[in-house]
Amino acid sequence: MKKQFFPKGRQTDQKLVDEITTLLGSDAHPRDLLIENLHRVQDHYGQLHKDAIAALGQVMHLSQAQVFEVASFYAHFHIDNPAPVHKSCSGISCALFGIGDGHGVPCVGQCHNAPVNFSLKDAIEIPDYIAFEDYAYMPLPDPHVVMEKLEASGLRGLGGAGFPVAQKWRFMLNAADNRVLVVNADEGEPGTFKDRHCLETNPHKVLEGMLIAAHTIKAKDIYIYLRDEYAHVRHILETEIPKLNSPIPIHLRRGAGAYICGEETALLESLEGKRGLPRIKPPYPAQEGLFGRPTLINNVETLWRVQEILADGPAAASKRFYSVSGRIKNPGVFEAPTDITAAALIEMAGGMLDGHQFKAYLPGGASGGILPAHKADLPLSFGVLEEYGCFIGSAAVIVLSDQDNMKDVVANLMDFFDHESCGQCTPCRVGCHKLTHLLQQDHPDTDLMSELSYVMRDSSICGLGQAAPNPLLSALTHFAEDF
Repeated sequence: MKKQFFPKGRQTDQKLVDEITTLLGSDAHPRDLLIENLHRVQDHYGQLHKDAIAALGQVMHLSQAQVFEVASFYAHFHIDNPAPVHKSCSGISCALFGIGDGHGVPCVGQCHNAPVNFSLKDAIEIPDYIAFEDYAYMPLPDPHVVMEKLEASGLRGLGGAGFPVAQKWRFMLNAADNRVLVVNADEGEPGTFKDRHCLETNPHKVLEGMLIAAHTIKAKDIYIYLRDEYAHVRHILETEIPKLNSPIPIHLRRGAGAYICGEETALLESLEGKRGLPRIKPPYPAQEGLFGRPTLINNVETLWRVQEILADGPAAASKRFYSVSGRIKNPGVFEAPTDITAAALIEMAGGMLDGHQFKAYLPGGASGGILPAHKADLPLSFGVLEEYGCFIGSAAVIVLSDQDNMKDVVANLMDFFDHESCGQCTPCRVGCHKLTHLLQQDHPDTDLMSELSYVMRDSSICGLGQAAPNPLLSALTHFAEDF
């Protein structure tokens, strides 16, 4: 007879154990569902009481320490404290227009509506979108044809790193046959909201690209990791995915407010129900990814373009979406050529706000660096901006004016990185905190900040710590007077 599981530590309330057992049903035991189950418990009780954490541990056959360490890692879990009702986005695009009186939270992906204030009591608004009944899926193409068309298009990943898609997919073709496709829908880069645009307007275009990818690499499972701030998108996907009748199981997973989980290996850890700590590479996900299985990870817009390339031809790879916000008249998502300039995007967005003179722009969100207005004619292409200490990344273009002080802008960005660092490696954990402290001073030691920035670049485990100093270093180069 199997011995009943009783975790060590805080004694459990049997009534609470029974309630949570009923709440979770058949999802009670799989270890990888810990984050999903924490959401369900918090949604039910309004917060995560320590007694509920203890009971959840008993129900899932986990120690209370295992449950607590995961719950305390993610910003959207509230332990013994109800979630703040009123919230204000403190992301850079919103901060330019003043932060409201609600509880400050990192960028929520609504930069076109800056400044963003919201209440947990607000009803979720579902936008008009193209539903399954109004979308025409094409027959799944031959995998060899898919690879040929991707090669011809030269498509690069549109989540940030820009790795050639066909090359990434080819890594999977010789892998073991228990392959997995993971869709990274956790865009958390301040200023970025293009993936949200894709999913809330034409979700089936993304889903079709996803099915094409899974068919091509012969994936046995598909996981979609969606940022928690996009509750309306989650509703859309929960409505539309069952209509697909996909022969490949599709698992929709909910993030919990951790920017670091946009990093592919931290995302895998989170999907396994753990803290989002980046893994040391190698092994790479294509070798040993989710649950140790060969894993392909693609961004939402990347899969959107895959569908377009198969439907319309290689030229579809010559355009992309740009999230444009800041001191402009009509912020939003714009589809434009991959070699467009910031000056042209500002013109597409209606020009600068009245009374504002163009001063600078962030070409790739918080981590992509800052360039002065006189470099606004550079193509926003992969490989062009690197010589200026910047990169296009997720194509989040944030426009700054003569009314913005670069030291204040950088302080906001560095405070974000300090808040979002997972803390695993010392250069990032200590470096972000130290730079945030220095930037609060009236006359910071710029030589010390530069030295610390280069140490972070050279020795941090993942892209967060490596890229966090980019806006500071580029601002010191082009706007030293603001410091």
